[in-house]
Amino acid sequence: MATEVENNAPAADTKELKEEKDTPKLEEAKKEEAGAGDAPKEKEKEPAPPKVVVHKANFEKDVVYLYQFSRTPLLPSMSPYCLKVETWLRLAGIKYENVDHKMKFRSKKGLLPFVELNGEEIADSALIIKELSQKYNQDLDAGLTADQRNLAHAIISMIENHLAWVVMWWRSKYPDSVLKAYKVNLQRALGSRVPNGILNIFFKFSYARKWFQGTKKAKAHGIGVHTPEEIIKFGQEDLKVLSDMLADKPFFFGDEPTTLDVVVFAHLAQIYFVDKEVEWELRDYMTESCPNLVGHVNRIKERCFADWDDICSTLDLNSHLPKPVPETKDDKEAAKDEKESDKEKEPEDKDIEKEKEEAQEKDKAANKESEENKEKEAAK
Repeated sequence: MATEVENNAPAADTKELKEEKDTPKLEEAKKEEAGAGDAPKEKEKEPAPPKVVVHKANFEKDVVYLYQFSRTPLLPSMSPYCLKVETWLRLAGIKYENVDHKMKFRSKKGLLPFVELNGEEIADSALIIKELSQKYNQDLDAGLTADQRNLAHAIISMIENHLAWVVMWWRSKYPDSVLKAYKVNLQRALGSRVPNGILNIFFKFSYARKWFQGTKKAKAHGIGVHTPEEIIKFGQEDLKVLSDMLADKPFFFGDEPTTLDVVVFAHLAQIYFVDKEVEWELRDYMTESCPNLVGHVNRIKERCFADWDDICSTLDLNSHLPKPVPETKDDKEAAKDEKESDKEKEPEDKDIEKEKEEAQEKDKAANKESEENKEKEAAK
């Protein structure tokens, strides 16, 4: 028994020494776990702010920069989705600026329109309106009931997933009529020096090639498998639904326009504002059988585009923004005369300053002499 104790004694001593040796480590580990007595750790480097990947690098805070197609002499945009976004921005009273990109840029999704806001891109017209509504607290549908919102959603789906395809089919089917229908100036729209005649030929050839893709898309959608007469009939039926729903109201849900009114306007403008020399059954049907839709389009036009004529005559993307007052010939001459007058006065001013300095020096000398004389008299 004693031997067992003796034999185990060294082992016990070793264990105690080991425990004493390990104690500081254990305590340090516990302190680290408890966070007590920790030495101040170096601050972890904050991740670098994400790079601004936008086309408008010198953007102004909270200003929406809109990228869309160029203007036409008959309507602000021959894209219903671009016109939809711009109309909504105007109706919501949000400050925006069109970027003149000569149709060179597309969103990351490959489409127009898209907007840039505070260094971030928002694409797709529906998502643009949704996000900007939340950002600026501008919900045009705030006064609608749940049933009205559901109805608006259904009608917008009909327009953008059915009626819009009828218009797309017509444009793809008759590419020669597109330039005439909207009087597009390709030279200006593309910012090219190539004569319009050559650009028109290229456009027709290019558009004709894309027509086959348009046909495939229309067939994939389902509308393209029908005859032209049937497709036009589909469009007329959509217009009839919109006309019946609007009835004699100024806007679809009463006296104030909502998002549905914006969408209807943007798409019907593509049908109504077509050159009269271009034949199109859908425009004729809208004009003759749906006069209330014509009235609706004109009401939105007057409310949101007071500068419509200016847009169509000048093709200015930003006619809604204040322009700097141009300097007239009289202003230039007046500025020139003032500058010359200042130059003539400059020597005179220098002479006057010199005379003042000399007078001040004489006064100082006279005062000094007077004081010296007083001191001499006092000394006598």
